[in-house]
Amino acid sequence: MSSSSWYESTREASAIPAQVAQRAVEWLVELQEPEISAERVETWRRWRAEHPDHERAWRRIETVNGMLNRTASPARSILARATLAPPRSPARRRAVKTLSVLIYTGGLAWAAEEHLPWRKWSADVRTGVGEQRLLALGDGTQIVLNTDSAIDVRFNGTQRRLRVVSGEILVTTARDPHSPARAFAVETPQGLATPLGTRFTVGLQDGATSVGVFQGAVRLEPGAMTEPALVLQAGQQGSFSPFGVQGTAALDRDSAAWSEGFIVAKNRRLGDFLQELNRYTDASISCDPSVAATLVSGSYSLGDIGVALETLALALHLHIKRQRRFWGDEAIRLMPPGSNA
Repeated sequence: MSSSSWYESTREASAIPAQVAQRAVEWLVELQEPEISAERVETWRRWRAEHPDHERAWRRIETVNGMLNRTASPARSILARATLAPPRSPARRRAVKTLSVLIYTGGLAWAAEEHLPWRKWSADVRTGVGEQRLLALGDGTQIVLNTDSAIDVRFNGTQRRLRVVSGEILVTTARDPHSPARAFAVETPQGLATPLGTRFTVGLQDGATSVGVFQGAVRLEPGAMTEPALVLQAGQQGSFSPFGVQGTAALDRDSAAWSEGFIVAKNRRLGDFLQELNRYTDASISCDPSVAATLVSGSYSLGDIGVALETLALALHLHIKRQRRFWGDEAIRLMPPGSNA
């Protein structure tokens, strides 16, 4: 593989014909599927050998595949959604086009910049996949970090500030013993969430910051400040980008159950629930499209994802299929009764 810089490899990749780049991404998505046949793998290999552009396009995929799989960048979420979407569906076509632009124009580097591994590794506090951690700060504030999360803590004589590098946190603020009292804020790539004496969650997802307020109030301040700040009251949740608040809604009171080691579903689509459960394991969890709309309710322990899946499968009369995927990780799929195990 070329030892050229990211800039040089991006410039070379941009010369690949658009239709070839898109086909390479389609192959990337297809090879993520847990049930890909040996015949399809052989067809992919023949496609690579058909033309030098095909091989160059696939080498670009190999160059960025580590970034896609090891970061929490928006591109990784897009790849996951594309894999779960039915073949030839509008959702998959949109995701493939978006990934083509990110991978072959250098946009992936921009999208993932805030999620590069060294940023997480150098953070003051972090958790692994499936781990939750309680942190007590010097002023009495308590922070719970969710799975695969990282924060920096910046306290000095004039301010108390947390910076969310990745993932999700639950914050319970305390009255500052310092005199004069120092302002408290949570910083994200999209702006600031400033609590007004409160208990709240802050999470990063797909280029936005989500906030849920359980007690008190939180002021949302988008970084670009093209719109005025918005105050969320207890019982509300919302999300914002650098350019404004994207929406508010009633708070799901069970949305922070992860802080106590559980995940709660209330009449939730199985496909959506499994996508959320994916955050807590290195395996890839999905279901057969025929059961994706099945409604799920209940409380499931995050301490053992395998047990949670077995409980879920038993309740819905499904069976579990496990398989090692092309890229080496484990794929776990919930299947309908009567399907091949």
